[in-house]
Amino acid sequence: MKKALVLVACMLVTVVAEAGRLKDMVSISGVRSNQLVGYGLVVGLDGTGDKTAFTSQTFRNMLNNFGVAIPSTTNPSSKNIAAVAIHADLPAFSKPGQKIDITVSAIGDAKSLRGGSLLMSPMKGADGQVYAVAQGNLVVSGFGVQGADGSRLSLNVPSVGRIPNGATVERAVPSGFTQGDSLVLNLHSPDFTTSRRVAEQINHLLGPDMAASMDATSIRVRAPRDPNQRVSFLSVLENLNVEPAKDAAKVVINSRTGTIIIGQNVSVAPVAITHGGLTVAIAEELNVDQPNPLGQGQTVVTPRTGIEVDEGSGHMFEFAPGANLQDIVEAVNQVGAAPGDLMAILEALKQAGALKAELVVI
Repeated sequence: MKKALVLVACMLVTVVAEAGRLKDMVSISGVRSNQLVGYGLVVGLDGTGDKTAFTSQTFRNMLNNFGVAIPSTTNPSSKNIAAVAIHADLPAFSKPGQKIDITVSAIGDAKSLRGGSLLMSPMKGADGQVYAVAQGNLVVSGFGVQGADGSRLSLNVPSVGRIPNGATVERAVPSGFTQGDSLVLNLHSPDFTTSRRVAEQINHLLGPDMAASMDATSIRVRAPRDPNQRVSFLSVLENLNVEPAKDAAKVVINSRTGTIIIGQNVSVAPVAITHGGLTVAIAEELNVDQPNPLGQGQTVVTPRTGIEVDEGSGHMFEFAPGANLQDIVEAVNQVGAAPGDLMAILEALKQAGALKAELVVI
């Protein structure tokens, strides 16, 4: 029984809504990061690069840009270079000259990027404009070794690395933060009650009609036009404490790991459940029959099969009207259900219409 208590305690989580800062609950419409992507060459590898056609072509183009002419009949290739894809997130309000972290990934058959250096590579946004330039020495956490017989041993992923502060911002992304006479706050978790409470708290602090809920996600707030005043205005708002609404009743099941999360507001209607197991054990034995020493018979081996069936101890428990999370926990502990059994019980409750919650299987 104690083991079951520990098991269920690990699987059931109670989430209690507490007041939190507005900056942890919302984002400002139009204030967002932007994705950048680029293509380049990593050089200086210790024979772990690739020899793909596009790597050779990129290497040839790079040498031509530096005035090194390579005959068209020559195919430049080296296992010390690798073609890579580069990607990064450009934070909001990033200005030219600032540094951002980048991730470098091999796109050919390079075995490892350890010890390599990324040559200068432009990074573009979705509009095709160059917003940053990347270059630097890679930091690779993984490694791989290979024996002469073809055996290999690798740790993590040696074909992917990072360069802290590896790109320099060259162009700022236009922002609508200072435009208009209002701002829109978007909730991370849409909820009509929370949206209403945010608007009420802002109006209570700054005066009536300063904020209005647009829907379950957005709250429009009147804001000063001057950028300096707007920054101070948001500094006050983001530290405002708001109590979010309680989450909707939900049960989340991870069928791959056996993890089950039951929210605080989950309840069940009056219902009775039976839980039991059926065990069938089959054992094979060989019996040897010896003839009389003076007789003319032969030794005979006869198999004997034994079948034992155990229907187990069936358990039945009943949920009274208004049963809550604690009632479910106690009932499951009584039957000692394993995670797989608990999943089946919850699914059956949902099909029967007794589980008053959304059932999510991931």
